[in-house]
Order: sequence, then C-alpha cells, then structure tokens
Amino acid sequence: MTDARRAIPRTDLILDEPRVVEAIDRLGRVIVKRVVVEQLARVRAGELPATDVVDAVLAALPAGLSELAPVLNATGILVHTNLGRAPLSHAAIESITRAAGSTNVELDLTSGSRGPRGQGARAALAAAVPAAGDVHVVNNGAAALGIAAMALAAGKRVVVARGELVEIGDGFRIPDLIESFGAELRAVGTTNRVHLKDYAEAIDDSVGFILKVHPSNFQVVGFTSSVDVAELATLPVPVVVDIGSGLLEPHPRLPDEPDARTALEAGAALVTASGDKLLGGPQCGLILGQADLVTRLRRHPAARALRVDKLTLAALEATLTGPTPPVAAALATTAASLYARAQKAADAIGAPAEAVHSVGQVGGGGAPGVDLPSAAIALPQRFAEALRTCAEPVVGRLHEDRLLLDLLAIPPEADAQLIAVVRRVLAV
Repeated sequence: MTDARRAIPRTDLILDEPRVVEAIDRLGRVIVKRVVVEQLARVRAGELPATDVVDAVLAALPAGLSELAPVLNATGILVHTNLGRAPLSHAAIESITRAAGSTNVELDLTSGSRGPRGQGARAALAAAVPAAGDVHVVNNGAAALGIAAMALAAGKRVVVARGELVEIGDGFRIPDLIESFGAELRAVGTTNRVHLKDYAEAIDDSVGFILKVHPSNFQVVGFTSSVDVAELATLPVPVVVDIGSGLLEPHPRLPDEPDARTALEAGAALVTASGDKLLGGPQCGLILGQADLVTRLRRHPAARALRVDKLTLAALEATLTGPTPPVAAALATTAASLYARAQKAADAIGAPAEAVHSVGQVGGGGAPGVDLPSAAIALPQRFAEALRTCAEPVVGRLHEDRLLLDLLAIPPEADAQLIAVVRRVLAV
C-alpha cells in the first residue's frame, strides 16, 4: 500500500509556487512559511485535501504586516481619536510614499551640504499663517506645549485660568503636563469666571508666561467670564495660546473655534496646536509665533527628542499645499447632499436599510457643542458587531436602538464600498 503521507507536498515546493512567491514578496518569507506549515498540518490531520493547500495558504495570509486595518468611519465624528483622527488626503499619502526611501530631509541638493530639516513643511506652514514670525513642528500637540514650558518657564511659573485646567484623553491633564516639563502652575480665577486683574495680580518676576487653553472637549455656560488674548497681551509677560484643534484661520461653520491667525493677530507670543485635527494632516504639534521665541524652542536640547520624522514632514507639507483634505471637505458638505447619498445607498442595499437625517460632530477635542447636520443609513443594531468585525470594517454608532451609518466622515467615492460591505453582511 502507498503511504498517504507521500501525497503531502513538501514545504519548499509550496513556497516555490508562483502565487506563494508573490505573497513572500509582499509579506516576507517568515510569515508565509509559518502559514504554509500550519496548512500542511491540516492536510496531515485529514482536514484539508493536499490539492487545496496553496489556496488555503493564500486565504489564511494576513492582508498586511500591521494590526492597523483600514476602517470606514460611519460614526458621524469627523476627527475620531479611536480611529486615528484626521484621515490624510491622497496627496499626503502619495507624499509619504515618495519620502519612504532615501530622501533629502536634511540635504541641500544644490550645494550638496547639510540643509535645514523639514524646510519645505515649515515654509508651507509659515505661508499658511503669515501672522507668524516663525514656525516649528514637533511630534504632537502636547509636545508643542511641553517644549514651550521647558524653554520659557522651566523653574518658573505659568499663570492659567482655573477653568482652563482641562483633562484630555486617557486621563492626561494639562496641569500634570506643564509641571512634568519643569514649570509650576499658578491657577487664577474660579471655575466659571476669571478677570484681567486676576492675571495681573499673579504676575511677578517668577512668571515665565501666561497660558490660555481652549477647553476643546467641554463647555462652561451660564454665569461665566473669560479674558481674551488681546487683553492678556497687554500684560508684561508672553502669552502662549493652546488652540488645540489646529484651525489655522477662522471657519464659517465653527465661529467659536479659536484659530492660529486670530490669536497671533491679537497679540499671542506663541500658538500651539495639533496638526491631525481640523488641519487634517498627520499627527504633529504646530508652534507658531514670535521669531525669537520659536528659535529658542527649536534650539532647546529637548527639541531633538520631540522632532518629527520625514514621513510626517512630507504629509504635513502636502496637506498644507495640496488639495482640500478630507476633514475640510466634509465640513463643506451640505446636509442635503448627504441625505441624497444616504437615500441612494439605502435603495441600493435594500430592506431593512433606511435613509435618515442625523447629527454629526467634529470630535477629537474640537468645536464642543457644535452640531453638524448630516444623514445616515439606519439598520437594526444587531448588525453593528458583524460590520465592525468583517474583512472591511465599518464602524457606526448606536442611536435609539438602531445602528446609524453616518456619511459625514465618509467621502463620496467610498459609498460603493460601504454599500457592498453592508450587502455582504446582510446576506449572511
């Protein structure tokens, strides 16, 4: 009798199959070989015909080399922290690919000598906010504020309104952040009210700067008062304004959201912000302001520890100089056009899908309390998990016992993909 094991193909023969070789080029030999061994073990156990090994290997291989997977953001939140905040524009993605290999990140190609790091990105940021005397980029918004504290107030005090001592995501707090960089906080005013005299009475030779923080993830309403940047700028110390969301100039749909241009024109010495929120770029921290102060921050010893890589610089430059990023495009979308898309999608999906009006938000610590009229595809909530865990994940939100797939953060060109995924899940 012939030994059945002789019919089991050898590992090296499977690895030499043309389709498997293509997978090795994409994923590497180690991962592919491990999957091949696993599938051959199934053959030995009688679970898989030997003739189906190659197909089984290809089906079992991961789509990529990272656990991070593309997700359709149907939550109605434009800048969703859990989904990576701002999606990058196609121009930014292309720029990352171009910069992935050897690149002139610190080389002047004309002279052949070392050049300033990130010159193109910084020039683009400076051009976008002419009110800034100089600009600098670090690895996130917290780092931007942190290096300001180190360079301007280490061993000194930072004066801030008590109502602006905010806590951001995952339990991180502004007071802890400032103090971790060597400065001491002096809170003034009360939770709901602060006046110019409160700041003035707190200023002495021990104060490095006044900090004004945008309470970007909550609102205080009712009997309140605050001091604007122009008033604070009359005091004899620099004013550092953390606007948070990265809005570079006023936006008509977000009239109460602070922006860099307005803060600088009002007298702020420095403005710090995140690049991956309303600006719509990669994660980074933006520093804009008086040239001498920005130079102090750039030359601080900690600046190297906080610097951004070439991929971030490439994406930031493309975001600032290229076509409209997805976040800005979504903010410009009308509720009527969103509902028309939802109706078309619901018709294509069929029962039980239904087009409904909805309300979205900016998210990511931006424009708290601002409702963005939108539209969604409504489904029974039992489909939420199946859509979230399928091969092309779709993350919506539950509302009044229904799953809403909001279209606010989904670009029109992704509608066909969304329809196809939902139809596949509904058919199971």
